[in-house]
Amino acid sequence: MAYLPLSTANLPDPAIDPAQGSSPEDYFSTVLYDGDNSANKTIPAPLSPDLTWIKARNGAYNHILFDSVRGVGKYLTSSQTFAENWAGDLFPNSEPTTNGFIVDGHLNVSINESGKNYVAWNWKAGTSVSGSTTGSGTSQSYTGSVSPISGFGIIGYAGNGTAGHSIPHHLDSAPEVVIVKRRTGGDNWAVTTPDVNRLYLNGTNDAASINYNWADQDGSVVTLNGTDAFMNATSNTYIMYCFHSVEGFSKFGSYEGGSDAFVYTGFRPAMIICKNIDSGTAKWGVKDSTRSTINPTRNTLYPNDSLTEYTGTLHDVDFLSNGFKLRNADAVWDGSGTYIYMAFAENPFKYSNAR
Repeated sequence: MAYLPLSTANLPDPAIDPAQGSSPEDYFSTVLYDGDNSANKTIPAPLSPDLTWIKARNGAYNHILFDSVRGVGKYLTSSQTFAENWAGDLFPNSEPTTNGFIVDGHLNVSINESGKNYVAWNWKAGTSVSGSTTGSGTSQSYTGSVSPISGFGIIGYAGNGTAGHSIPHHLDSAPEVVIVKRRTGGDNWAVTTPDVNRLYLNGTNDAASINYNWADQDGSVVTLNGTDAFMNATSNTYIMYCFHSVEGFSKFGSYEGGSDAFVYTGFRPAMIICKNIDSGTAKWGVKDSTRSTINPTRNTLYPNDSLTEYTGTLHDVDFLSNGFKLRNADAVWDGSGTYIYMAFAENPFKYSNAR
């Protein structure tokens, strides 16, 4: 029997393969920039994003999310329950041939304030979809932008106030993470994952504090199990972000905290989001390899909080060629309990080096 040498070169080719001219940064990219209060400032990026999530690093300002499905200038904030608001011609890029996005010196939202520095996390979808919802109750129209190759989709839909309302997601397998926000009113951000079906992105609640599942997802639809205002109320509109794992590009899963664990992802991470699902006080955390270029990564922001960037040693995590290693027993990343995580690749393990 013949055996292959023990080498990353003999690993399977990833779906998004740098050797074939594609790269993870074609579908996810982190960009840093400085604010200057100018109008129509273009921020270059390796992709033309369909979702841009911006946070001031040195200012206690809300996290701001724009997407191409809701349209230019319409923003939501993950750190608040606010309804959708408008902040001028901020997104998407008004020059389709130029990769990146545009920010403005708008007074109501901090995305280009002089003296502030910012991080922007960007995802590309790109294929337009539309149709009618299915399942129980009155059918509603929906529109969206999806990328089956990267396992990411954005769907805008209207609620119908009936349990069993099904929203097509147009991905090639069931989403592992679904995030929903009501656009037309102030309400919580609902999060469902393979490990827990009931978290708030804008809060610190634990999984046990809510006693029923909000949604189920399969290979074609996300089915809403209730009539809650934050997911499925009549005469309300919603935005839904869907993700599933793609070998060498993204990974969604869980790990046990308090053990300095190594978590295998199959790639060198570019970004990781986590939450302790057993703690009702632990914040969400987000790290990326652009703000922290060497190990241990220390720069942490909190999706549910407007706090400035934390740069101390408490949240130390190593980004490795095939996953991440927890270094300190802190509540955000490695306390007692089970953590869920969302990870996106800088490079597949087959092509990645240690930092």
